[in-house]
Amino acid sequence: MTAPDEGYQHIEHGFEPVFDERSRVLVLGSFPSVLSRANAFYYGNPQNRFWRVMAACLGAPVPPNEGDSLASGEPVTLDASIAAKRAMLLSGGVALWDVIESCDIKGSSDASIKNVVPAHAERITGAAPIEVVVCNGGTAGRLYKRYLQERTGLPAIVLPSTSPANAAWRLERLVERWSEAVDWQAFSI
Repeated sequence: MTAPDEGYQHIEHGFEPVFDERSRVLVLGSFPSVLSRANAFYYGNPQNRFWRVMAACLGAPVPPNEGDSLASGEPVTLDASIAAKRAMLLSGGVALWDVIESCDIKGSSDASIKNVVPAHAERITGAAPIEVVVCNGGTAGRLYKRYLQERTGLPAIVLPSTSPANAAWRLERLVERWSEAVDWQAFSI
């Protein structure tokens, strides 16, 4: 019997996708980071630029993170932050999930992902009129093509990752690339 790989953990995704029957764009990440798993919601690392990029693409205010101050000076709760992020996506016609349902991973490292069990994307594509699939980063794009594209029948647009690890892309450049790739306003509810 071989010893388990050092530092690897088998992790289940742990939280639900965001979508409704009006979602027309499906944005897929690879797998939740340690912070996202702790918050039980997507892009939980405040350094990840996903929420700022999506707000710019959708012409919406950036939703608050947990602990941000409200006008009253009170801190935003995790539940309120998640509700604001979910509302922004749904009003923009955007569904959000990850390509992977479970895998072996070291911390938050996409490069370490192995033993992939893909998500059941048909859960979204069967319930919503998805027209465009967008992958947040190369790893999500490769995994989508390998595991999900044949099942959904939709090609994906692979965009630069919003992860803080993708330091080569400044926020302004990410917004520009994400904005030009998809006519986000055409899908807003």
